[in-house]
Amino acid sequence: MLEAFEWYIPPDRKHWQRLASAVANLKATGIDNLWIPPGCKAFNKDGNGYDIYDLYDLGEFEQKGGRSTKWGTKEELVYLTQQAEEVGVGIYWDAVLNHKAGADYTEKCQAVEVNPKDRTKEITKPRELESWLGFNFPGRGNMYSGLEYRWYHFSGIDWDAANKRNAIFKIVENGKDWSKFVTTELGNYDYLMFADVDFSHPEVKADVKRWGEWIGREIKLSGMRFDAVKHYSEDFQRELIKHLHSTVGPDWFFIGEYWKDSLDELTAYLYRMNHKLSLFDVPLVSNLSRISRTKNADLRMVFHNTLVKYEPAHAVALVANLSRNHDTQPRQALEEPIEAFFKPLAYALILLRRDGYPCIFYGDLYGIKGDYPEVPSCRGRLPDLCLARKLYAYGEQHDYFDSAHCVGWTRVGTWDRPYGLACVMSNDKPNRKRMYVGEAHAGELWTDILGWEPFEVQIDKYGYGLFSCRGNWVAVYVNRAAAGRERFGNL
Repeated sequence: MLEAFEWYIPPDRKHWQRLASAVANLKATGIDNLWIPPGCKAFNKDGNGYDIYDLYDLGEFEQKGGRSTKWGTKEELVYLTQQAEEVGVGIYWDAVLNHKAGADYTEKCQAVEVNPKDRTKEITKPRELESWLGFNFPGRGNMYSGLEYRWYHFSGIDWDAANKRNAIFKIVENGKDWSKFVTTELGNYDYLMFADVDFSHPEVKADVKRWGEWIGREIKLSGMRFDAVKHYSEDFQRELIKHLHSTVGPDWFFIGEYWKDSLDELTAYLYRMNHKLSLFDVPLVSNLSRISRTKNADLRMVFHNTLVKYEPAHAVALVANLSRNHDTQPRQALEEPIEAFFKPLAYALILLRRDGYPCIFYGDLYGIKGDYPEVPSCRGRLPDLCLARKLYAYGEQHDYFDSAHCVGWTRVGTWDRPYGLACVMSNDKPNRKRMYVGEAHAGELWTDILGWEPFEVQIDKYGYGLFSCRGNWVAVYVNRAAAGRERFGNL
């Protein structure tokens, strides 16, 4: 999977066009699915979509400063999905359901101010609050959905319009309260930002379910990434997934962004969701970030307390998150820095092993724009690592996590994907490992597909080879005569 955007892409309205032009090459490299950015109309005309205004406007209506979203028009989005379908690439929609931004008018309701460090504690008595809570979508009108969002469709807001004051306000009129089916961080973490949608309201539930069906029919999707799932009702999340599976997406893949470095909390959420979705492996994000920044860190601990280790079938091992995806890239709220030297190691760890569903980050593949630009990571060899997964990362896995600063593993291949591979890495000095690749490979000469190690390794009659790597680097060895070797270094 490719997270097919980064935060600082210029607002030129051409991103859907860029992806449509690139999708065939991405497929050839080994990318089978694109997680595209939120394509619904945002409050800010240059917004990335997380400041969501209208679920039903995909760049079709003149609203919030223009017709197009930052990424392009609805017609360009449809064309992208058509091009992706032609080459066999799936599209995952980034669904931002937790909140709405950019209301069309203010409304008044009864609310209390809560302690921002513990949202279960009310620090004022109920009073009339005027805030931006009315959405009538004047550019779209009643097309696709007739629901206008009013104050009673929300549970909280962070702006007192009358007094021009920021705080967290809980709406209490008609007995309203925070959802009880969210994380208990900060007492109750229902409120995240903007106007917090209340998924206990039947009109809201019906509208969002209807939207899920609608978008699944408007454009060809293979799944959804749900933003900020720990901040809205788990009960509704289960309902929505069940509804989508029974209507437009029986085979859709679902990912939840539950940002918490706690294996126990993440696995508990998976069980409460009946394992109907997967989660980003946040503990692995943290492990990779820490190891990359710690002198003499123990590489053997990289998968300690991670979803990849304990829930591999439901772990999305993002190098996007492992290094810097749109949340974790520099100057974003969830920044998880990773040292440049470690990026090739991190990508090898998630791309070339058996467990987890790897995702790479647009910014690492193409570079990062904006005020703090960066060149593509891995010295430009990230496409080669993706291709190595596509061509060679098959079969039984043998691990050699027996040294603190040098680890490795092999994949022996299968009857229909026979070539296999051997990966060795060091976060210290140059090193080497004797590893088993299978007796079927006896006599073969293996070389580093990345071209960083100049040595040939001859596999002995027992199926073993002695594989070396530079200090603070990674090498990936494959039979030099394997099909596809000529493609490396030319992507």
